Amino acid sequence: MTTPDTQRPRPGSDILRTALRRNVGAMVWGTVLMGLYQAGETAFPIALGLIVEHTLQSRSLGSLALSIGALAVIITTVSLSWRFGMRVLQKANTTEAHRWRVRVAECGLQPVARDVDLKSGEVLTIATEDADQTADIIEVVPLLISSLVAVLVAAVALGLADIRLGLLVIVGTVAILSILSVMSKRIGASTQEQQARVARAGAKVADLIIGLRPLHGFGGNHAAFRSYRKVSTEAKHQSITVAKVNGVYAGTALALNAVLAVAVTLTAGWLAFDGQVTIGELVMAVGLAQFIMEPLKLFSEMPKYVMIARASAERMALVLSAPQVATPGTQLPAAGGDLEIDCVRFGSLRKVKFRVSAGEFVAIAAYQPRAAADLASILALNVPPDSYEGVVRVSGQELADLSIEAVREHLLVNPYDGEIFAGTLRTNIDPSGTSRMVPEAVEASMLTDVVALHREGLDYSVRDRGANLSGGQRQRLSLARALAADSDVLVLRDPTTAVDAVTEQLIARNIAKLRRGRTTLVLTSSPALLDAADRVLVLNEGVITAEDTHRNLLAKDEAYCSAVAR
Repeated sequence: MTTPDTQRPRPGSDILRTALRRNVGAMVWGTVLMGLYQAGETAFPIALGLIVEHTLQSRSLGSLALSIGALAVIITTVSLSWRFGMRVLQKANTTEAHRWRVRVAECGLQPVARDVDLKSGEVLTIATEDADQTADIIEVVPLLISSLVAVLVAAVALGLADIRLGLLVIVGTVAILSILSVMSKRIGASTQEQQARVARAGAKVADLIIGLRPLHGFGGNHAAFRSYRKVSTEAKHQSITVAKVNGVYAGTALALNAVLAVAVTLTAGWLAFDGQVTIGELVMAVGLAQFIMEPLKLFSEMPKYVMIARASAERMALVLSAPQVATPGTQLPAAGGDLEIDCVRFGSLRKVKFRVSAGEFVAIAAYQPRAAADLASILALNVPPDSYEGVVRVSGQELADLSIEAVREHLLVNPYDGEIFAGTLRTNIDPSGTSRMVPEAVEASMLTDVVALHREGLDYSVRDRGANLSGGQRQRLSLARALAADSDVLVLRDPTTAVDAVTEQLIARNIAKLRRGRTTLVLTSSPALLDAADRVLVLNEGVITAEDTHRNLLAKDEAYCSAVAR
């Protein structure tokens, strides 16, 4: 049951607007506090000018003490407003980045729901770096406004001394921003391309890590390395280009700001020499000319950060705006239940039809591994229902009518290459920490020897991808995780290919015993698992060609005997 995706595309500008709208309160407080900080910074040279002016006129110790007290108030205001302003903004920034990371990860972890033409490594980069850079807009806007406040306060103060000084600051600031806004567009385009190339390099190295052992096996590691080196070199060259553009931008901004500061200083000096401003106003003008460099620098950098945030938001939109492959249903499957495959045609499957009754243990001997993989993909919801002909029913309800979350809670498909995560044996077996079947699952999967081998037992540390475990141990750990989930319907694909024959025999018996009364389907060529099943289905050339017990098939089917005998 599929309908066209009618969700309005979510461009990068929408993502930025959403981020800003969700953090209006924090941004208002941050803007007020950072504006107060910039106003206090601006007030410091103004106060110095006034102190000089009044001290020269009154020459009073009381006036001097009052001036020192005013400076102390200004310094305290500057310190506290900066501290609390940045705390508010950085908290909002971090929280917003977390929200977008979760959103991108949610889409990336549901491949059946989104047609995302990106590799997992690219999605990872988008969910980390791009999410962080997009959330930076929450800090950029308040800092931009506060910098504008500082420039305006300085312009007004200089304008009160002489209108020409105030106009010089305003006109100079507008000219600087006009020049830098043009340059920032190139930074945005270059940054977006750089992020894409870095993401592709990350995806490539992730693929290499996953396939490192097979690559070594047939000597393809050198060719793979050359392929990665090419992609990485492209990313490096683009990063250098971005660095050059950023360097030119920063140098230009600094030079323009310095020119404006020098212009203000020289103009104030000329006016003082001509008697048009007082000594105190000259001190104020020189101080403001030096101070204004900081807010102008900050102000001039903001367009660059806005373009970087926009480029990152556009990359996030690639994932978040990807059209839905299928519209999932909303119904929930009944507990217990059976599993029915009704005339399914997909990939190497040709009108496959069979039924596993509730509580039955069925094994499928697939003569072509591709057929087993296609069937497992369909049951794991990695293939949307509209991509194949026929119907899959769980507890009598069509898969397309059920919600993805409900199906995955009811029907668990343990993949052939079950991923092992960094953590402990326990957290790999029971990631949620809620299973009551951990001891039984450990015993059934024959993982007891691994647990007993280490003093920490189930709390033994496991490295990323199970690097400190053997192939057989990783496979048994993955099987233990599937059994501990205790799902109503369990589908296993070749769960014992990496263990010895004796262990395989024990595991087969243990699975049949532990799963008694629960629906279980095993895709395998293992004689031990086939013998432990209530019945065996033969999948050949994409169709079910035979059905009986393992021993009966051995006695009467020569092709079956040749395919599964070891």
